[in-house]
Amino acid sequence: MGRMKYITTEIINGIFRIGFNRPEQSNAFNMQMVMELSEAYTLYEDNVSCRCAIIFAHGKHFTVGLEIDEVAEYIRKEGGIFYPNNQVDPFGIVGRIRKKPVIIAIQGFCFTLGIELALASDIRLSTKSARFTQAEVTRGIAAFGGATFRMAEQFGWGNAMRYLLTGDVFGGEEAYRVGLIQEIVDAKELLNRAQAIAETIAGNASLAVLASLESAMDYRREQEAKAFAKIQKRVLELLDSEDGKEGILSFQEKRKANFKGK
Repeated sequence: MGRMKYITTEIINGIFRIGFNRPEQSNAFNMQMVMELSEAYTLYEDNVSCRCAIIFAHGKHFTVGLEIDEVAEYIRKEGGIFYPNNQVDPFGIVGRIRKKPVIIAIQGFCFTLGIELALASDIRLSTKSARFTQAEVTRGIAAFGGATFRMAEQFGWGNAMRYLLTGDVFGGEEAYRVGLIQEIVDAKELLNRAQAIAETIAGNASLAVLASLESAMDYRREQEAKAFAKIQKRVLELLDSEDGKEGILSFQEKRKANFKGK
């Protein structure tokens, strides 16, 4: 594992911090950044001195999500997103699964992949002014990083469908109401608050923390496995549909898509 281009890592008072560092593109994720995030999670997981991690973003926005044209081409070629060399999957779906706690601190835009990463974490904080959307349906595909089943589980069915099926934008207060966010924090205190919670967790009995997290994650994985297998297959079908191709073309051309149901 070498120096990363788009992800930063540092340890502060025993807390492992992972930062998105592509601010000039509003922290949009290309495939290199996705793989670097996995690498950073693996560094945290393998560091025996770190008992909690914080995920945050450099710049104004958490992330505007995937660069869907590049990622779609990768998925068509590989049949999905897979991580090399026994690296941790940040979304907790395929391959190696993390065992240590993760806190996420969100500001600005948190779109698509950002919500899915939050849903895969343990504790989420955001600013009141943060903006969220799970907008895949507006581009002719479906969310494939866990949102389809984790939103339903964590938001409740109606709240999940309200945003999965419309792609509508919602704010920090609504994110708190539906359970995506556990605390709304002033922007100037966001990282400090995340650090305080992380240090509280790290100060508890480590074996008890890990056992508690493992039990909860075991239950979740057993419920999710079949749903994930189905959505991966459906996403490949959607990418090859006329609407899927139109969705990606409209993304590239920065215009509203014209879907035909084919």
